[in-house]
Amino acid sequence: MPHPYPHPSLLADEITHQLGQLANQLAHAPAREATQLLARILNPDGGILAGVNHLVATGSTFAKDQAERGALPPEVWLALGRASNELDAIGGDLDEHRETLRSVATQPATTTSIAPAPAPLVVRRHR
Repeated sequence: MPHPYPHPSLLADEITHQLGQLANQLAHAPAREATQLLARILNPDGGILAGVNHLVATGSTFAKDQAERGALPPEVWLALGRASNELDAIGGDLDEHRETLRSVATQPATTTSIAPAPAPLVVRRHR
């Protein structure tokens, strides 16, 4: 069965390039557009974060098979599995904010000149 992409490494390079472009767009987008973009990126049903997690999980499955054959050290499989689990946990943490992002992104633009009050930031430390 032929590969759907004759050169998967070129596909990976193109996706990497496009992610860089998207990050640049996010950095320079107006607040409303950036919020909409974040909501799409973090969408657990089809956003980029979910896609990256699926890719890492697929890599973990591949690495497990290769580790069982002796072609890769088991540590590679374990590291990819941990990375996939961490990405999944991060996605879960961010999912609780998905509706907030969506509602902020869909609010009508305000015509008043009163800026929103800044909120104090809380730093969470992982131990």
